[in-house]
Amino acid sequence: MGLSTHVLDTMNGCPAAGMAVELHAVDAAGARLVKRVVLNADGRTPDGPLYGDGELKAGRFRLVFDVAGYFRSRGVQLPEPNFLDQVTLDFGVANPAQHYHVPLLVSPWSYSTYRGS
Repeated sequence: MGLSTHVLDTMNGCPAAGMAVELHAVDAAGARLVKRVVLNADGRTPDGPLYGDGELKAGRFRLVFDVAGYFRSRGVQLPEPNFLDQVTLDFGVANPAQHYHVPLLVSPWSYSTYRGS
């Protein structure tokens, strides 16, 4: 049923509009870039799911969120080096007939994620 993501900026209490995100497929040969997006005003991918219905296959994937770039673009003064630069989430898809939603809640100092629906 697909793969989607959504990012919420917990420092400012809003969607992380403008954050750059990369999706990689991961296998024995390494990670291969599948898609690069910039999140819309709702903190979601602008063209719908990263993989739509019938496109998602079982396997390993990686989402890379440009956290430092996002907070810098909002004028947040980050130390050098900053605490979080990119947040990388490696996850598996066991049943591609189900929807996999991978949200990120993030600040310059912390993040959390979970498998949503």
